[in-house]
Amino acid sequence: MTGSRAMVLAAGLGTRMRPLTLDRPKPLIEVAGRSLLDRGVDVLQRSGVTHMVVNKHYLPDQIQAWAGNRHDLDITVQDETAELLDTGGGVARALPQLGEEPFFVLNSDSFWVDGPTPALQRLAALWDDGAMDCLLLLSGKARSIGFDGPGDFEMNTSGQLSRRSDATASLVYAGAYMVHPRLFADAPDGAFSMNQLWNRAIANQRLYGMEHDDWWLHVGTPAAIDEAEDRLAALGAA
Repeated sequence: MTGSRAMVLAAGLGTRMRPLTLDRPKPLIEVAGRSLLDRGVDVLQRSGVTHMVVNKHYLPDQIQAWAGNRHDLDITVQDETAELLDTGGGVARALPQLGEEPFFVLNSDSFWVDGPTPALQRLAALWDDGAMDCLLLLSGKARSIGFDGPGDFEMNTSGQLSRRSDATASLVYAGAYMVHPRLFADAPDGAFSMNQLWNRAIANQRLYGMEHDDWWLHVGTPAAIDEAEDRLAALGAA
């Protein structure tokens, strides 16, 4: 079933989050009393995901212990301690666990506040298998917390994406997407960035986007934790 499986990227080194990551992996950093990793898998569970692959690299025993304590979830932990596979290689290795239908991929250094319809349910509803190989969740910069860079993409009226042409692009990749396994055909071996496959999809006019309708919170540094907690408090959100 489309969207019933997911990959959660949790193998990063978290260097920008030091000193908090000296004794724990970044996905286990807490924001408002809940870890980033728990926030990610909670939203997947609420959206009907039945099986998740979570990768580990830095302080891997802590990720393994976390998975063992989530008795409410069907989780496979993918060991990348020997080689950090980057955002594309990690997903490619997990493909045998993710089935033959489109699945979700989530970063574990950001999360969002859902609008009236949860964002992942909106992605699944928008998915068009005949037109798309990948569908990204995007956030307008005006509704992004903890992000101060240029926008990432431009989107036409049909939802097709292209790379920004200048620093004024208003849409930021919000750390989640749906993808069909076919996009990984002939993918490089070992470590590679997902940007390589997104560029291929752009060239084939098969990379699409959907703008999030509420707040996106990017938690990349210790200071960003305070920003995220302040925004959650202002919204009355947990």
